[in-house]
Amino acid sequence: MKNEIKIYLAAPRGFCAGVDRAIEIVKKTLNKYGSPVYVRHEIVHNKNVVESLKQLGAIFVEEISEIKDLSRPVIFSAHGVPKKIPEEAKLKNIFYVDATCPLVSKVHRETEQLYKKGFEIVLIGHKDHPEVIGTMGQLPSGSIKLIETVDEVKDLKYSGPLAYVTQTTLSIDDTSEIIQELKKKFPKIKGPIKEDICYATTNRQTAVKKIAPNCEMFFVLGSRNSSNSARLVEVAKKSGCKNSELIFYGKKAPIDKIKNCKTIGLSSGASAPEELVQNFIAEIKKDMTVSIEEVVTATEKVVFRLPKELN
Repeated sequence: MKNEIKIYLAAPRGFCAGVDRAIEIVKKTLNKYGSPVYVRHEIVHNKNVVESLKQLGAIFVEEISEIKDLSRPVIFSAHGVPKKIPEEAKLKNIFYVDATCPLVSKVHRETEQLYKKGFEIVLIGHKDHPEVIGTMGQLPSGSIKLIETVDEVKDLKYSGPLAYVTQTTLSIDDTSEIIQELKKKFPKIKGPIKEDICYATTNRQTAVKKIAPNCEMFFVLGSRNSSNSARLVEVAKKSGCKNSELIFYGKKAPIDKIKNCKTIGLSSGASAPEELVQNFIAEIKKDMTVSIEEVVTATEKVVFRLPKELN
């Protein structure tokens, strides 16, 4: 007789509006201009998505210098790019389509406006993440100071007007701690009118927080280089489920561990397709009797328009 298990399924989970838009941009560009189409960096941080787009005719490169046929379109990833990248494309007469998430573009505009008004700028984010590289690359080198932890706030020294912006895919709780510390040290520091952490990041973390205390194990489906997926694992652990882990491309469901559980939680990062979730559940069903409770903490209706080049 099969063991019984209950799966708490987080909702919302998986694709956000920015990811949907970025994938659609690649598909529409292929439809309009034919293949191949070049994509600078992974369009979104998910191997399954990247592999499926390769099958359609997308070629992924890390730099524009790697593009072999300059007559073909190039797409910039959802994470955003430094200003020098579109400038390089223009110099080489390359037609490009920008798939930067509109919520990341909002942070880019904020940094430019703050800089023009004479503010010194602190960016809360993770070093070497493409989004952070893109945001810092909107301004001359050295114009933005990156901080990753509360401890780094202690070393900051500013006398003039100061402002902060954040990466869009951070942990809400960790970021709020850093912001509190910044405000304590620099009471006049200016923050964004509307917070930079995106609605999808917030919603997915809220859903995980609600489920995690009821679970013996928690699984997040997403890529190892996906910032928002990594944050969901951290949130699950902090919310009471110490046995939380990331299930990435090529990693199988740890059925031997799951068999010892009565309850598990399941979510997926904003760049993970729903089929990964359903495949994961199907694997468990082979060995166990499964009941599923979907826990809905928000309903998402956000849709972003495609760039005018594709209309």
